[in-house]
Amino acid sequence: MLYQLHEMQRSFLTPLMQWADASSKLFSNPVSPFAHTPFAQRIAAGYELMYRLGKDYEKPAFGIHSVKIKGEDVGIMERTVVEKPFCKLLHFKKDLGDQAFEALNQPKVLVVAPLSGHHATLLRDTVRALLVDHDVCITDWTDARMVPLSAGPFHLHDYIYYVQDFIRLLGPDVHVISVCQPTVPVLAAISLMASNNDPKLPKTMTMMGGPIDPRKSPTAVNDLATEKPFSWFENTVIYSVPGNYPGFGRKVYPGFLQHAGFIAMNPGRHAQSHREFYQHLVRGDDDSAEAHRQFYDEYNAVLDMPAEYYLETIKTVFQEHRLPKGTWEVGGQLVRPQDIKTVALMTVEGELDDISGLGQTSAAHELCSGIPKDKHLKFVAPKCGHYGIFSGRRWREIICPKITEFIQANR
Repeated sequence: MLYQLHEMQRSFLTPLMQWADASSKLFSNPVSPFAHTPFAQRIAAGYELMYRLGKDYEKPAFGIHSVKIKGEDVGIMERTVVEKPFCKLLHFKKDLGDQAFEALNQPKVLVVAPLSGHHATLLRDTVRALLVDHDVCITDWTDARMVPLSAGPFHLHDYIYYVQDFIRLLGPDVHVISVCQPTVPVLAAISLMASNNDPKLPKTMTMMGGPIDPRKSPTAVNDLATEKPFSWFENTVIYSVPGNYPGFGRKVYPGFLQHAGFIAMNPGRHAQSHREFYQHLVRGDDDSAEAHRQFYDEYNAVLDMPAEYYLETIKTVFQEHRLPKGTWEVGGQLVRPQDIKTVALMTVEGELDDISGLGQTSAAHELCSGIPKDKHLKFVAPKCGHYGIFSGRRWREIICPKITEFIQANR
């Protein structure tokens, strides 16, 4: 019923938000006589703030049209390599002739994006920086409310099988980078491939800010998952998709609940950000106001997760810790990271990460005991929070070059 109430509220607010948007433009557009009245800038700022607080945020585009390589602008074409019911594999193809592209000799990289509430476009900065020195593909997970019931359920093991399919498609000379949530299923996917002597094993795997062992330096996210019994999640946060979406009747963990959880973690910081946005608009600080718009256009765009996948992640990863305990079975086969012997491992953690605490990701090194010592690399980014691991200045100037160096050393 909560999902239906949310949709009713959204339907009610849509015309109001359209009015607020139009009113903001009426008091800010220089051709409008209202823009030259007293306090017009403050009125326009108030209306725009109202509009952005109440509007519905759709999935944004990656919007990567070119990158600079060796001083030259190279066009980027976004292509769908393969499309499955719950995910598309996207390739950011460089607009170069075959000979010119081969001359670059860039390693192939599969970026596994999180399926944890936000769209894969949250990794836009990740992809853009990697494209300079790599041939990049990324998993673009589908909003579960857009997947018809006829497509069947999507379990945590399905996520693992999807990742294995993509690795085999791009392999065997592919390098896998997983960001946050997918570090666990990606490690499971590669472990199972190694146990079965799969010839398409990747060359390297880079794990960034993920809950490999959530028992280490637990955060508020980990506490929530362990303080509540599993039945609470089943009975409290799972709802059916309403009839105005293709996935009508599908059980999901709604994106709007995940978004509310994101905001609740740092309400003061978000309130301050919106106050500053209003002040930027009043002062005419267009650059700062636009930076706020871009951030929240992404941050507020959320997706629904399949209920079975979400619940199994809570139970397997955060409550029972099956991966670090060595008790996780997928398709009747035990997940054994110690069977990985030829895939180099790098972990990246943020010193100030408040979502995946320090040590949770680097726990992968102990689990992957079969990898030679010279194929392990741990990196802790100083003064870096969770989002700074894969986005922003520290990502571009410090972390991405280290990952590039690691990949080049293990091609």
